[in-house]
Amino acid sequence: MARQPQDLLHLLTRAERLAARRIQSVLDAFGCSVDAWRVLDLLSGDEGRNMTSLAEDAALPAPTLTKIVDQLVDQNLVFRRVDPADRRRVLAQLTPRGLRRRRELSRAVRAEWGPSVPGLTEDEEDQLLPLLGRLSGALADGSDREGATPAPAGNPVGRAR
Repeated sequence: MARQPQDLLHLLTRAERLAARRIQSVLDAFGCSVDAWRVLDLLSGDEGRNMTSLAEDAALPAPTLTKIVDQLVDQNLVFRRVDPADRRRVLAQLTPRGLRRRRELSRAVRAEWGPSVPGLTEDEEDQLLPLLGRLSGALADGSDREGATPAPAGNPVGRAR
């Protein structure tokens, strides 16, 4: 039986929305949105990220990311600075308070989520993450066409080891 693209899209969309709803129920206690949590997570461990790459990695339109970063700046969780390598660019970076908040949120999400993705064994999750990374990379760079080689998958999001 031929697979239909809408079948995959439906399952991916449903899984993402259900996961986001479950995570949002945890984040509500902290007054944080899923998108803001993703931004905080993406900023962890970095010396700052430019807004363009941050928007791309967060899968957010630039104006939406700017609004979220503005809110995080107002909460003293993120600060902006000029990129020393290119003074035309602005970098976003976590403040010490932002680092603490990110750790606090991550602990709360892990406590709700458990050690692995709900409904999957650790081995199944270890198989799923690279496949989703490869799919995401192929769709992002257009290499999903026949004969093209997909870009290597980046770091999986949401899995602490």
